[in-house]
Order: sequence, then C-alpha cells, then structure tokens
Amino acid sequence: MCADADRRAWRKEVAGQVMAEESVDRSEGFGERLLGLLLDRARVMPPQLIAPLVAEEVARIGGRDVSILLQDYAQEVLVPLPGSKLHVGQPQPVADSPAGQAFLSADVVETAQADGGVRMYLPLLDGSDQVGVMSLTLDTVGDDDRRLLRRLAGLVGDMLVTKNAYTDQFFQARRQEPMSVSAEIQWSLLPPLTMTVPQVEVAGILEPAYRVAGDSFDYALNDSILHAAVIDAMGHGLDAAAMATIAIGAYRHARRVFVSLAEKYAYMDDAISQQFGPDHFATAQLMHLNITTGELELVNAGHPAPLLIRDGRVVQQLESATTLPVGFGGEEPRIRQHMLQPGDRVLCYTDGIIEEHLTGGELFGEERLIRCVNRLGQEPSQGVRADLRKLSHTLKEERGGRTSDDATLFMIEWHGGAADHLAALD
Repeated sequence: MCADADRRAWRKEVAGQVMAEESVDRSEGFGERLLGLLLDRARVMPPQLIAPLVAEEVARIGGRDVSILLQDYAQEVLVPLPGSKLHVGQPQPVADSPAGQAFLSADVVETAQADGGVRMYLPLLDGSDQVGVMSLTLDTVGDDDRRLLRRLAGLVGDMLVTKNAYTDQFFQARRQEPMSVSAEIQWSLLPPLTMTVPQVEVAGILEPAYRVAGDSFDYALNDSILHAAVIDAMGHGLDAAAMATIAIGAYRHARRVFVSLAEKYAYMDDAISQQFGPDHFATAQLMHLNITTGELELVNAGHPAPLLIRDGRVVQQLESATTLPVGFGGEEPRIRQHMLQPGDRVLCYTDGIIEEHLTGGELFGEERLIRCVNRLGQEPSQGVRADLRKLSHTLKEERGGRTSDDATLFMIEWHGGAADHLAALD
C-alpha cells in the first residue's frame, strides 16, 4: 500500500511538472507564432496596413481598443495614428498622462479601468530611441501577456521606423502645425534623438521644431569612441539649412574615413569655404568620447562652452582654446582634453538658448541657463531623454515662450563599464 501511494504521489508530481512545462511552452509557442506572422509579412507590408495587423494580433490575446501614439516634433503630445481597426482618440500630453509616462520612462505603464479591465501603455522603441507608445486594454494581465506585448511593441517600433522611409503618413500624423522647408531638411538630416547603451547615453532636441533652419547635431558610436558634433550655421531659412547640411555631410564623410578630430574640422572647414565663400561660416563643437575610459576630446569652434554637470549641478564650463568657426579657412583647431567621472553629463547648447532677449531687452544669458540646470537637477532624474526635454521646455518658459533663433540642446551622460555581457546567451 505504501509503495502504491508513493507511486501515485510520484506520478502526480511528474504530471504537475509536465503541465507546468507545457503551459510555459504553449505560451512561448503562441507568442512565437503571433510575432512570426507579423515578421513574415513585414517585408512586403504596405505602411498603412501595419497598424490594422497589429490590432488584429492584439485581438487574438483578448486585447481591444488598440492605439498607436507617435510623438509630435515638438515633443509636447503623443498623437494617435489613424487607421482601420485602431482606436483614434485625442492627443495625449507627454508631460501628464499614462502614455506620456510610458514614453518618457521607456517602460510599461498599466492603469486600472472602471470596467475592471487594464489599460496598458507600451513604449515603442527603435533601439533606445522612443518612437511612441502602443496602448490597448485587456480584461486581465499576466506575466505571459506582459512578455508577449513587450516583444510585440519592440517589433512594431522597428517596423514603424523602417516603413517611415516609404511613406509620408507617419510624418503627417506627427506634425501638429505647418513646417518650414528648412525644418523639413533638418529633420531629415538628424540621427535618432536618443541613444542608450550601458556605457553612454545621448539625447538632443531642436527648437523651434517646425521652423528650425541652421542648427543640427550628429553622432555615431564606433567601437569604443562616441563621435559627436553640434552645428550652428549662420543666417536663417534655406541658406542656413543648406550650410548645415553641407557641414554635417562633410563631418560624416570625415568620420567614416577614420580621420582625427583635427582632420574632421579641416574637412568641414574646406567644404563650407569652397561651397559658400569667405562670408559664410558655421560654429561647431566636435567631440570624441572614449566610452571605456571617460576621456573627452573637444574642439570648440565658436560655440558657447559646454557645461559639465555632476550630481545634478553645473561644476564647470568645459573651456577650450579659441578655434575659428568652420568656413574661415585653414586654421589648425585647438583640441582640449577632459576626464569625465561615471554619471557625468556634458550639455552642449547653441547661442539661441542664451541670446534670446527677454522683456526689456535683457539677454537670457548663461547664468540663467545654469540656474535652470541646477534647479532641475535637484529633482529625481527620469533619464537623459526626459530630463533634456524638461530642460528645453523649462528654458522656453523662462524665455517667455519665445524662440526667435534656433536653439539646440545636446546632452551626453557617461557611465563607463562594459557591454560584452549582452552578446552572451544565457
């Protein structure tokens, strides 16, 4: 009897293990089929059919009222993408909404609904750059749902970015007011506004979003070196946009043929002077950051000095010997080296931030900028992207809502360490 009881207990234990394993396998298998369907069709999927297919897939797990929300160019609201089978509501404010919280934190937000369901807001990420938010409602939410929907949101984010090159529909949804031709050029020139890897994060923002002309920035992470540049071309309108385009093009060309920081400056200087003549120029900041050691090389060609922020406060301006703006021809740039500490932030900005005239004619100035940075630094950090966005909007409010000249902010946060573990399978 005792042996029979032991055998029954053993069979019951084994059966329980098998059921548990089958449950996990079934969940993973279902998710794989669901994501695989989307992936298999992605190559030939017309842009306007992405959202309806996503809504159909969400319905298979009991989801409803699916919305795809994209950030507007001014980073003020998340606007719904129109489309068949999608729930199209009102734009959601980035600053004060569950969708905005998911967007800024790059994490899932769940809110209980009056009918007992759960509204989920999942960030749509292209790499680490926030594209927007996918929202949907489920009756109940379990860990399997969360895992599957995170993966689905990641795939949808990548598809939206890929298909964006084939259509104007996503651009039109994001645009909340008319955009100038020069701004169209600059937005098509920009890299992703945010990049995050374990060793370093970067973020940038342009004002006025719909009329920017001569300001731009660019970056690339090549092995252990972060290459970054901030450009401010003289003038306004198409002339400034064309000059910024030439400057960024020359910078990228120099970066991709593996030349030094000084040679990058020379490439840009030569391109501007040959194309526009001696009366045109662009100010620039060029940087190399070794993301392993924290060593920063800086060429400052006519820009305001970047600010070094440590523990939420500006501790110094990263001064460097004066170098002429690019376009004046032939000067050897002066390179300054700085050592960063883990957690340090470097804030670059163009003169449109500090040279805005306040009521009464007074300039906004560097001191006010530093006070704003220090004040916001006392608040808990939400990450580089969210913090920079808040700084930009705060500065605009401090300037009375005016931006008469292009005003660009670009921030680097250095952490150090390594990322090799990400290439190892568990």
